[in-house]
Amino acid sequence: QAVAGCRLAQALTQYCGGANYGWLLAEGLFLHKLLVLAAFSGERCLPAFLLLGWGAPVLFVVPWVVVRYLYENEGCWERNEKAAVWWIIRCPILMAVVVNFVVFVRIVRILVAKVRAHQVSRGDTRVR
Repeated sequence: QAVAGCRLAQALTQYCGGANYGWLLAEGLFLHKLLVLAAFSGERCLPAFLLLGWGAPVLFVVPWVVVRYLYENEGCWERNEKAAVWWIIRCPILMAVVVNFVVFVRIVRILVAKVRAHQVSRGDTRVR
């Protein structure tokens, strides 16, 4: 029973870590939408962001649990001896980080363009 509880805690830890990166990505996408679309309604996209934040981690944690149970079912699943099993968790998180970095770069470019446009529109040459 203690091993089952420990494995459940390990799976829940992996889910929470995945949800953390999922919500980070959802927030980045939300900010990007706010800057790009003038008439953006966050309420309309809320279900998609909820699904990304809470639902996406299930898509890789459940397969990880199944593969761990079938092929690496030793101890409390705290050791990662087979790299392929570990990449079931790490690959989606790495993809979320890469996509979030691209979104971040786009947000910075949008903000720089808006600041430059605002400065050019002013008549005061000292601001330029």
